[in-house]
Amino acid sequence: MVEFLNSSSIIKIVIYILLETKPHILIAGIGGASLGTEIQKCLLQSNRYVLYGCDISRFAFGHYQKGFKDTFVINRTQYIKEIKEIVEKYKIHVIIPGGEEPLKILTSERERFHKNGTIIAANSIDVVKLCSDKLNLFNNLNKSIPIPKSFSSDIELNLEIIPYPCIIKPALESGGSKFVFLVSNRQELSRYIKFFTENDQKMLIQEYIPLHEGEFTVGVLSSTKGSIIGSIAMKRIFDSKLSVSFKSKHGLISSGYSQGIIDEFKDVRIQAENIAKKINSKGPLNIQGRMLEGIFYPFEINPRFSASTYLRSLAGFNEIDVYLRHLLFNENFTINSFKKGYYLRSFTEEFVKIGDIKNGEMD
Repeated sequence: MVEFLNSSSIIKIVIYILLETKPHILIAGIGGASLGTEIQKCLLQSNRYVLYGCDISRFAFGHYQKGFKDTFVINRTQYIKEIKEIVEKYKIHVIIPGGEEPLKILTSERERFHKNGTIIAANSIDVVKLCSDKLNLFNNLNKSIPIPKSFSSDIELNLEIIPYPCIIKPALESGGSKFVFLVSNRQELSRYIKFFTENDQKMLIQEYIPLHEGEFTVGVLSSTKGSIIGSIAMKRIFDSKLSVSFKSKHGLISSGYSQGIIDEFKDVRIQAENIAKKINSKGPLNIQGRMLEGIFYPFEINPRFSASTYLRSLAGFNEIDVYLRHLLFNENFTINSFKKGYYLRSFTEEFVKIGDIKNGEMD
């Protein structure tokens, strides 16, 4: 479990609680089955914070979920301006990006928020930029970390050298399994390259790593100085369609909904921690990859918390609470154990009366 290395930090927390001044946290992006709503569940579990939420959609699930003190509909065209108004009015201490787009927008404005005393709980801007260009990221890792064979079609590409089946996906600013395709032969790849080109999408082509040795989603949390706080690995299971984006005789592409078994998986975690150190991660990092001949090959790296973060908190690895306490109170942690077992998930439904829908722009 969590080991406390700084007893003075505990005193600070106690003082906060005694003074009934729980930190005010704003989660930006609270759509249904999203990272934002999973973050909220983790913070409710810790019971240390006053929670606010915001989203550009008035139909976002989080608006109607218990646990927020209040939520707000944000105008997309005045996103930062309206976030700042909320921060000032409700004395927000920390903003946590609840999705890819809020992460990109808020980290670009990080210094301006910090000057006014509000922390953006996200990785460094350098790591966010590096991970937003997957081709550049994998080229960077290729010097010292085993990765799937990776190709760009920006240069004249000889399709004969590509190992089939392969994966083709956007190279810029994408996450999960959005526009990720499994390609079985050269003719199919030519069609997908044409599709990406016509839609002005820079693409990354990668060797497909088979599933038989397992797919893993790994969270690595680093301190603001780059030291490893802890890591946790889940070996995914694909019995449920919820976790499968595409499946054919050539292979399987996972969806963004992870479930499976959390166990030690030491070799996987060590390799994931090496990746975090290599890119100088200073905050949350989520890595997906597969094992081949006993070696962990990453194929997706995102500089944020994972949507499986609540499953991790159930295992005793509440990375969001730990990271906030590190940011707010300079507490130091080492997380070195967790509850081993299967962690399963499903959707949650909610009924909302027509008159109870939040005000805001129609989507």
